[in-house]
Amino acid sequence: MSFLTTIDSQYFHNEIPYKPMGKYVHFLTIRVTESYPLFQTDQELNKARVRAGIKDSTPISRLSMFKRKQSTPERLVGRELLRNYGLMTAEECEYNVKFAMDNPDCIIYGFAIGDSGSEKSKVLVDTAFSITSFDESHETFTLNAPFENGTMTSKGETGSKPGEVTSRINSQDHINPQVFFPSIVTLKDPTEASFLYVFNNILRTRHYGAQTTRTGKVRNELIGVIFADGEIVSNLRWTQAIYDQLKLEDKLTNLDPLNEDDVISIAQTTINNLMRDEFIVHHDFIGESFAQLLTEVKNITSDETKLKALLKKADDEAKTYASKHIKGKQKASTK
Repeated sequence: MSFLTTIDSQYFHNEIPYKPMGKYVHFLTIRVTESYPLFQTDQELNKARVRAGIKDSTPISRLSMFKRKQSTPERLVGRELLRNYGLMTAEECEYNVKFAMDNPDCIIYGFAIGDSGSEKSKVLVDTAFSITSFDESHETFTLNAPFENGTMTSKGETGSKPGEVTSRINSQDHINPQVFFPSIVTLKDPTEASFLYVFNNILRTRHYGAQTTRTGKVRNELIGVIFADGEIVSNLRWTQAIYDQLKLEDKLTNLDPLNEDDVISIAQTTINNLMRDEFIVHHDFIGESFAQLLTEVKNITSDETKLKALLKKADDEAKTYASKHIKGKQKASTK
């Protein structure tokens, strides 16, 4: 069963191969913060001291979005869908506790269960960096914990003295809204179903980082996909190229967030320029050609009947792969 008409089937495998076969698809994503997310380790926002641009050699500190901060929320969205449509249960497969080893999440994103078995992830995600500097991209907020009456003043119900002002005050750095993180998500050896599964997970994921129930709203703005026979440019180099072009066009400001239209347009221009320097065979879907693909993908993933068929196809492929190549599932299938 085929789902796509805008992309030739030559870019996909008919089944998930056991060994690497040299087919890659790269999802070109601009992650845009829309609230005050936290990408942190040990209570501090993650950041890195790097060169500002490819041409601009000035060192700056940039916010960092580590790979697990990106891949984990996306695979959890996929797992939620599989449970919602009856293709997986919480009892048989619990993330980082007990993996079923034979569903699309386990086979595509990988798992490790000690001696019981493991599968290397076919989704490659690297650290993403903010276009703007750390100083321009974050704020420090004072946090408090009010009493039941909604104020910071006690009425004496909890052992404190009436009228006593709480000392439950803390401060925390948060990433500002409208901070942009260029990020390339790579899927190795895709089938059509695994391609659409990962594509859908990226489109659907809305929260990243810590405290996802209260903040962390992030929108994924996909600008293209690239099919290739190898890996392409890094997130950092793409970010540096975007920074150089924004600076050249005098579109970097210290007081206001970057204009999203400028970022998207320049991101498309710079990735096209960077791909001209690559030494691999690649077929790019950027701009109008990608717009047609994106429309078709959204039509599939927003139609319940088509979405169920897609998830079922991905699940069938995963179970076939597991029965052939995963030690624990090989034994189960022969009983």
